[in-house]
Amino acid sequence: MKKTLLTILTALAPVLALHADEGMWLPALIQQRIIDMQHKGFRLEAEDIYSINQASLKDAVVLFDGGCTGELISPDGLLLTNHHCGYDRIQEHSSVEHDYLRDGFWAMTREQELPNKGIFVRFLDRMEDVTAAVLKGYDPSMTEDERAALVAENSKSISLQASDPEQGLKAIVEGLYYGNQYFLFVYREFTDVRLVGAPPSAIGKFGGDTDNWMWPRHTGDFSMFRIYADRDNNPAAYSPDNVPYHPKKYFKISLQGINEGDFTFIYGYPGSTREYIHSAGVRYVEEVSDPHKINLRTIRLDIQKKYMDASQDVRIRYSAKNASVANAWKKWQGESKGLRKLKTVSRKQQFESEFEKWAEGSEYEGITRRLDSLYALLGPYSFATDYYNESVRAVEIARFAERIMNALSEPDRVRELSEDFFKDYYGPIDRECFAALMEQYDRNVPEEFKPEYFTSNMSRYGSAAAWADALYSATLFTDRERVASLREEDREAAAADPAAEFAREFSEWFSSEVLPRYIALNRELQLANRDYMRGQMEYAKAVTGTTDNFYPDANLTLRVAYGHVQGYYPSDGIYYYPYSTMKGIMEKDNPEIFDYNIPQSLRDLYASKDYGRWTDSTGEVPVCFIATNHTTGGNSGSPVINAEGNLIGINFDRVWEGTMSDLDFDPDFCRNISLDIRYVMFTIDKVAGAGHLLDEMTFVE
Repeated sequence: MKKTLLTILTALAPVLALHADEGMWLPALIQQRIIDMQHKGFRLEAEDIYSINQASLKDAVVLFDGGCTGELISPDGLLLTNHHCGYDRIQEHSSVEHDYLRDGFWAMTREQELPNKGIFVRFLDRMEDVTAAVLKGYDPSMTEDERAALVAENSKSISLQASDPEQGLKAIVEGLYYGNQYFLFVYREFTDVRLVGAPPSAIGKFGGDTDNWMWPRHTGDFSMFRIYADRDNNPAAYSPDNVPYHPKKYFKISLQGINEGDFTFIYGYPGSTREYIHSAGVRYVEEVSDPHKINLRTIRLDIQKKYMDASQDVRIRYSAKNASVANAWKKWQGESKGLRKLKTVSRKQQFESEFEKWAEGSEYEGITRRLDSLYALLGPYSFATDYYNESVRAVEIARFAERIMNALSEPDRVRELSEDFFKDYYGPIDRECFAALMEQYDRNVPEEFKPEYFTSNMSRYGSAAAWADALYSATLFTDRERVASLREEDREAAAADPAAEFAREFSEWFSSEVLPRYIALNRELQLANRDYMRGQMEYAKAVTGTTDNFYPDANLTLRVAYGHVQGYYPSDGIYYYPYSTMKGIMEKDNPEIFDYNIPQSLRDLYASKDYGRWTDSTGEVPVCFIATNHTTGGNSGSPVINAEGNLIGINFDRVWEGTMSDLDFDPDFCRNISLDIRYVMFTIDKVAGAGHLLDEMTFVE
């Protein structure tokens, strides 16, 4: 018996046992973690983190523009997030005459702050467990489709009851643990959010794609916005009459600095993790999905770079697109390498074997084998979906044609789409990408997943390059004026256009031949994962006596992560210290390389040592630091807080060796990268000369 228990515990260790500093915890349940947090140095109480009865730290954190996090740092609605989170908005305001990407932007008065169409931020008002209400009426005899319909109907009713559009309240029900639990999240949404400041990209994007996901970093990845409200402090559409929003809570700025071993705490909106999936799911990511997606994006990036290097105009148009493509591209490379290094697949297989022994005779018997079979069936459809998204859907002119066709009955919408598209479009890039991507599609996609439309055109033209020449020479969708003039009566002619035909034929084939089976198998997988998730928790409780170490996978809902400042050993004989300084910027500075050509003002400040009060104990300006907090996409812009609850940094990245943490968190390599708040203040004060913004803030020496 003792030997059996030891075997189970050994198998549990790599999968169920919580690593130090691992976890993305729900704020409403933080009472379960507060003792551990305080043991590690935290000096506040659970009510300080999350409360619906008093102002708490949650009231200073926002979901920023649907994909990042931001934090309030003044009583007048001043907001910090990452430069890359505000990048699209900065680009929208940029032109060759006013290149805010290159030169930066700073509003020296409130009147100069720039409004942004379509932007929003959300504060979490409250959250609560609504599992019983969501599953009301559920019967185990129901099919998965029937259960899904019931969950959707009940969730809609719950959300509607909790929403209040007049007060800006938006409610959403989210499933956790693969649908074993449901929570209601009630947000207060603001849509008048104005650009206040952004450093030049030579600071905000310093190091570019070369340094992305790498340590040490020296990137000043921040931008500043301000939330506006009506005169009653309520959400309101943009109006010149709106006034700065006065938050319930805002962060004080710590100037104490950081030391290795210090407690760190992150509050943010992590996007997506899959910590509990079956080994076959990890194997697909490591051996199939990541390698092919990396290859397709490498092709696109090389083509974009060629044209961007040759033209400032093209560089501005494609800066946001290029950064978006490159971000996941490099992350996937580190993820694949990390999964191989950790032997995640084999460790999960070991756990699954022990789990099945435990599950004999229970409702969970055979669940891992069922998952293995489902992943085998799903694999070809997942591959076809990945390839469709990364090649066919990457053809810009085809996506544009599709959007125009859907808007032909709305002339104003057609003109708006046309204006937005051509502002950031460069035909030679798209044309060359089309040829390269279709060549890869022909080479790598199995014959049964090639639509007849594709094979007939490849046969007709003889090559993807010849097909590209024919399509881009004939399409009307590269002509700005012709597109803007299209109306409903032009539908038949526009539908016959080769770009519209490409989008339609591939879309119809994918929707009829791939997507239904892909959805059906994923629905079965969802059900199996729900059972497997519940089984893993029961297994852990049977062996360890608790399920407290289980945190729900990230799903862009507000979470708490805590850890400490710590360096790491990326490989034998190398140790990375957990902080960087302005000295490293000067060591990387190279006017001949765009990503490393810093502003002259920064060189002058370094030469004169005119740093103000923004230095560390050695007299250097701190730039970035790393810690063991568990983060992922969506945590970009998250506030990094010290033991007293004061702001010490802005999270913006992870180290390359730890990007597998979405699937497998390892305490030896997983580090989040944050911008030191003192470098933010130095840049605002000394580089931008925007000291009036500092006057709004509260500093803790």
